[in-house]
Amino acid sequence: MRSALYDLSISAARADALFASALQRSDEPSAVQVEQAIAAATRALGDLGCAARVAQEYGEHPETAVTRMRWARTAVAGAFGGSPSDPEYAVRKSRSSGICPAPRAPRDMAASPQAPTMPQAHLLLQAC
Repeated sequence: MRSALYDLSISAARADALFASALQRSDEPSAVQVEQAIAAATRALGDLGCAARVAQEYGEHPETAVTRMRWARTAVAGAFGGSPSDPEYAVRKSRSSGICPAPRAPRDMAASPQAPTMPQAHLLLQAC
């Protein structure tokens, strides 16, 4: 079975976040609402959590997921400028807006006491 390629660009992270957000196409959101929805979803789920939601929806409801992702990519292109087919269309806006600058974990996991810190991880590796 062939592996699927995944677009790791800022625009893809934004589209994933919008896809995972509560914002609906029928709301006819403004560019500001799109930016706010992306920021809220990224804060709540992190970039990887948003991507996981996209994957889950494609697995469970592929027929509707395709339509929602097409809308998300178009809405992100409208909010940040450019074309959804151009992987670098959102880079110009990201430098000034600060939205989705780099992959990050959700807020509640960022300072998780269960995750080992670097010195603890080093000790775990030495113990093996």
